[in-house]
Amino acid sequence: MFENLKTHPFPVSAHFDFSLVLTYALPQETLQPLLPPHLELDSFDNQGFVAVAMVQTRHLRPSIFPAFMGQRFFLIGYRIFVKYQTLGGKRLRGLYILRSETDKPFMKTMGNLFTHYNYSLTDIAYQKEEKAISVSSQQSGFEVAVNWKSENIALPPGSPFADWKQARRFAGPLPFTFDYEKATDSMVIVQGVRQHWEPHPVAVDRAEVAFFSHAPFAQTKPVLANAFVVENIPYRWEKGRREAQATLGAK
Repeated sequence: MFENLKTHPFPVSAHFDFSLVLTYALPQETLQPLLPPHLELDSFDNQGFVAVAMVQTRHLRPSIFPAFMGQRFFLIGYRIFVKYQTLGGKRLRGLYILRSETDKPFMKTMGNLFTHYNYSLTDIAYQKEEKAISVSSQQSGFEVAVNWKSENIALPPGSPFADWKQARRFAGPLPFTFDYEKATDSMVIVQGVRQHWEPHPVAVDRAEVAFFSHAPFAQTKPVLANAFVVENIPYRWEKGRREAQATLGAK
């Protein structure tokens, strides 16, 4: 019964005070085995990408509820850039979520009840200045600090992208998030709707992410490919839509 709830069963609205995303490039052969059936890597120059997103969120609630009833929490999410072809033949770009961390027990419970996004509880501290952000978690082995005080920010050393315009394609979040329902061999498609989305490149002063020290990443060396921030964003996730892949096989 509870598994049937894990399909993002109603629209959700929220407000992002800020969303900071660091994107790492990794070998395709490292990331592809982490994907469920029917998803493929969204790759560039023979590399796949994992977005590490840090989001300060408020007013998160079912969209039919007023904003004052929403929850305030911090999220750290680890997501792979992917592609999916719908049963109607349309190709969509989006994200597949590997893991989500939050600082609020309520969000862990609700997130695991209504999604497969693998929520866990951790300590998260952050500080935001006018043009700088730092985020840390002792429990998760996480420490990130960025700034955008200069107008001439260079791409991270070793980035596979030639310029920020090229890097923007892998900045996230993308319009869709995908989840896989193994029991029914179905893909769950959740569309995000946002306003005033203007990512700004940031310079990364520190980036320690223990997530990449565990298998299957421990034998690779993730390369920081880009880093962007957006601020003050109204956001909405539509109700999840399930596509049963058996329908495709029957045609």
